[in-house]
Amino acid sequence: MGVVGLSSILRNCLPLSAINQIKQTHTQILINGLYQNLTLQTDLILVYSRCNDHLNYAQYIFDRMTDKNMHSWNILISSYVQNSLYHDSLRMFDGFLETGLRPDHFTFPSIFKACAGTGDSCIGKVMHSWVIKLGFEDHVVVRSSLIDFYAKCENLIDANRLFGKMVVRDVVVWNSMIGGFARAGFSKEALFCFKGMQEEGLKMDSRIIPSILTACGKEGDLMKGKEIHGQVVKSLRFSRDIAIGNAIIDMYAKCGCLSNSRLVFKNMNDLSVVTWTTLISSYGVNGKGEESLILFEEMIAAGFKPNCVTFTAILSSCSHSGLIDQGRRIFNSMSSDFGIKPGMEHYACMVDLLGRFGHLEEALELVKNFPGEAAASVWGALLGACRIHKNMEIGEIAANRLFELEARNSSNYIALSNIYESVGRWDNVRKLRSRMKELALVKTPGLSWININDRVFRFFQGDVSLPQMKMAYETLDTMSKIMMLPQGYE
Repeated sequence: MGVVGLSSILRNCLPLSAINQIKQTHTQILINGLYQNLTLQTDLILVYSRCNDHLNYAQYIFDRMTDKNMHSWNILISSYVQNSLYHDSLRMFDGFLETGLRPDHFTFPSIFKACAGTGDSCIGKVMHSWVIKLGFEDHVVVRSSLIDFYAKCENLIDANRLFGKMVVRDVVVWNSMIGGFARAGFSKEALFCFKGMQEEGLKMDSRIIPSILTACGKEGDLMKGKEIHGQVVKSLRFSRDIAIGNAIIDMYAKCGCLSNSRLVFKNMNDLSVVTWTTLISSYGVNGKGEESLILFEEMIAAGFKPNCVTFTAILSSCSHSGLIDQGRRIFNSMSSDFGIKPGMEHYACMVDLLGRFGHLEEALELVKNFPGEAAASVWGALLGACRIHKNMEIGEIAANRLFELEARNSSNYIALSNIYESVGRWDNVRKLRSRMKELALVKTPGLSWININDRVFRFFQGDVSLPQMKMAYETLDTMSKIMMLPQGYE
């Protein structure tokens, strides 16, 4: 059999990942003395790189090629990215550049994905300059991957700028923008972007739905969330997607509709550890720790092994509900029963649980016993507990450590200032406020929101921007006066 026939066999194996037939064809290539044929070498790299756990075969063949062409480099760089081996992909790219080759419209998308995967925005920006220099900025796939890179690195200004310049925008690029806004916490912008996509006549796909549902949950936009859920139910393809089901559970929980979350959970055809963890967390954040514990036991009884995220969810649930003994038991069982070493987030949950209910000395001892350097989240949990219980001594220890770890976080200064105020240490309050002024730190205002007629209204303390605000204040003032009247005088 000749080169054309063997090449055809290899390419027919590609969609099926038929590894046995690939190896047989590889043997025929060696027997017939065609191993040095560039086309067959490239085909072998392609088929091996697309088969699970056989990327090393592709690398082996590539390393022994005497004439590496552009296509072979692109295949291997892309394959490492598809296997989430981002550093290996960038290492391959360095070797690619050393040969004197220049990236093309097949190379750039893989490199931008690798940069996003490693969080290396510097290399990504250098590659962006190359895109402009080599004239690929208007190439749809290259620009889409560039937008996705900026969005995943939370550089939404550059992502949105490039997005706005695109004449033709497909579902993929809309997904990048919506997902970028949702991940960065700009839920309102994510929903606005989704509306723009719908106005252009594009339909949502399975990748965009979790991002939209996350935005709905964070915004408390129950109506939009129910609308998306309705569209999911109508589509058999979407209704069986576990990731979408998990996102629906989370959305209802964040909107305070736990009964809906439980109903979605019961109706799901397939469950995963993530699904169980999502429901456990949903009950926990709504203050139903006992129910979370029951779900945790049910999950284990059903044969699912909890992972690190599951333990974070259940420990957080214990913290919200004050289940101290249960929290201690679960924390200790991580290593003994499940072989999972507690991480930073688990220590933070335990410190929050112990500290929240007055066990401050035990919480401080736990922080000191952390293997390594405790993160700001752990010390922050301890400081928050000290503020609740007006413990100045341990509060100062936690705050001073936080001032070193995150010197420009104003909330740490505010928390310590509140502790000083609660114990009447006004000199310390003045010194702390002077220090904040020197560092030009300001307090981030808290807010509340309410959904009226499918529109979300936000309220900041002292905010008078809305025209109805004056009426709202007057109504609240009247209500408070009526409530203070003796019974029978209303």
